[in-house]
Amino acid sequence: MDHRTIVALVFLGFAVIELRAGRFFQPGRATLRDWMIEGTSGIVLPLAVIPAVFAIVPAVLQAIAPTSSDALADWPWWRMFAVLLVADDLTQYLWHRASHASPTLFRLHRAHHSAPYMSVRVTYRNNAFYYAMMPGLWLSAALVHLGFGSVYAVYMVLKMVVVIGAHASVPWDAWLLARRWTWPALWVIERVISTPTTHAAHHGRHADDDATHYRGNYGNFLFLWDVLFGTAKITRRVPKAYGLEDVAPVSWVEEVAWPLVDRDRATIKQR
Repeated sequence: MDHRTIVALVFLGFAVIELRAGRFFQPGRATLRDWMIEGTSGIVLPLAVIPAVFAIVPAVLQAIAPTSSDALADWPWWRMFAVLLVADDLTQYLWHRASHASPTLFRLHRAHHSAPYMSVRVTYRNNAFYYAMMPGLWLSAALVHLGFGSVYAVYMVLKMVVVIGAHASVPWDAWLLARRWTWPALWVIERVISTPTTHAAHHGRHADDDATHYRGNYGNFLFLWDVLFGTAKITRRVPKAYGLEDVAPVSWVEEVAWPLVDRDRATIKQR
């Protein structure tokens, strides 16, 4: 089975869990604007941005170096996996962190934080150019061309299980948090990968909420990057509210298509 199909099934599985818990539609929170943002970005990313990058990069590399295809295919799987963690996940951590440090770049990432809820629906909720400019996507396409294909498929399934689970409104780590005898294992887990609780802190709305930490907890697959670079905050509590504080809402079209659509020319306060 293709890894993209597996990721889609993982997403569907979490969505069904949310549906059964009555948390997928987010009644009273999600508006038509939210549905438009999530529907558009959920289509553009897998059907346009990713295929375009994975078509452009091999074509360019083949033109520059005709013998580059599968040039590194004889590498052991563990070395490929380690390289992917750096080339894809570490660079995504850095890109994510930079997007919160710059008012201009934050416009590309604003859509992901404007949702007043956590849900699997938020996983792919982002501006199209945020993904198109993501260094890890281009590096991954190059590595797949060089022979990382099979390892990349496994890597992406593992990563997206963590990322989708970290956005879910039915948190998988709640079971571990509710039982003190699991806390030693949880202490390790929450410092290695992103969990629903640590990532929820990044989506918190109010800066004065001690469980909110939107200037940190940037990790996508590995939370370890936050631990190593000093941006981690672990409270084992979730914020009281989610979304953007003191940031005026803009149209859903601008959320997903800025700078092609730029109706709000005021300075955007970064998060």
